[in-house]
Order: sequence, then C-alpha cells, then structure tokens
Amino acid sequence: MAGRDFGSEAARDRVKRKIADLEKLTSAEIVVAIQPSSGSYQHADYLVGFALSFLSVLVFVFHPRAMRSDLFPLEHLVAFIFGAAATRYLAPVRRLLSTRRLMTENVERAAKAAFVDLGVAGTRARTGILVYVSLLERCVSVVADSGVPEAELLLAQLRIDASEAIRAADVDGFVAALTALGPHLAEALPRGTDDENELPDEVGAA
Repeated sequence: MAGRDFGSEAARDRVKRKIADLEKLTSAEIVVAIQPSSGSYQHADYLVGFALSFLSVLVFVFHPRAMRSDLFPLEHLVAFIFGAAATRYLAPVRRLLSTRRLMTENVERAAKAAFVDLGVAGTRARTGILVYVSLLERCVSVVADSGVPEAELLLAQLRIDASEAIRAADVDGFVAALTALGPHLAEALPRGTDDENELPDEVGAA
C-alpha cells in the first residue's frame, strides 16, 4: 500500500502491525502517538488577523468611492476575527509564520509529557520507546526510557527518517523507518521468553 494519509484506518493499522512485528524481536515496548499539533500558535492567528484588519483600513482610506464611516469599526473588528479564526484551520500558514526552533521545542515538550501520560515510562524494565508524531509541525520526536542502551545513538536515525516521511506525508517511509529499528533493538534488547506486551500497539493520540 502506498499510503499517504496518516489519519486513515489503513495507515494506522499498518503501523500497528509493524509495532507488533518489532516487539516479536525485542523486549522494548514501542508506542506510536500521532497528534494534530503540539502548540497553540496563536501568534500566527493574530498576525493574520492584524494583516486583514490593516488591509480593511487601507481599503477604507484609499477606496475611490466614499464608504460609511459608522460601519468601519465593526468591519475592522470582523476582519481581524475572520483572519484569526481562519488561520486556526490553515496549517501551512501557521508553519510559515512560526520558526522551526519554536515548533521543534513544542514537539519535544509535548513528547516528554506524552511519554508520561501514555504510561511509556512505566514498563518493568524501563524499556519503553515513544515515537511521537506531530502533524502540523511535520516533526517526530523519539523518547526512550533509561533501560534502552545508547538510546540517543540508537534512535537518532529513526527521528531523522521518520520526520522526513512525515514531511512527505509518506506512510511507506514511516513504516520503513520503524523497520530499520528492528535489528538494532533485537541486538540491544533481545526478547525474552517471559516478555509480556505491557503497552497497547494501537496508534493513538497523545
């Protein structure tokens, strides 16, 4: 399947099956969470609202025909509200008006919170790994518990490859990034005969 929609049931089911396959090789507990956004980005909404309200001023001042001045304050307010409200549903505009640093910091902060909220930090051997996907920012954060050896080295490539797949809206690429993790986890944290699946494999929201 050349899946392109991370919100579809088919895509989520495919990721779920990949998690189950990986956990047959390793004692690590892998959780994938997909979040629409990791920040409010209200500054972008306000900037667009201000731009539209300023545009309404220019129209009022320079329009060749006389306009009713008694309605101008209301029209000015409506322009601001419309711009701010519409931008909440325009992810490309929010990305354009936000720095990469801000978006990365929001995703990292949200991923660490989700790591605790989703119980990934509560496994017996401290081998939980959260792959946190934030769609608006087109960014992936990977948080590993203390029982995962050399976690940063092990998961750095996953973070890079998975983020590239998210930016391309490529489910195939995302699954391939998870697949590449398998041999490394199998060697570092091989599955034992008494291992239990402590966390659900379903792809959920943070």
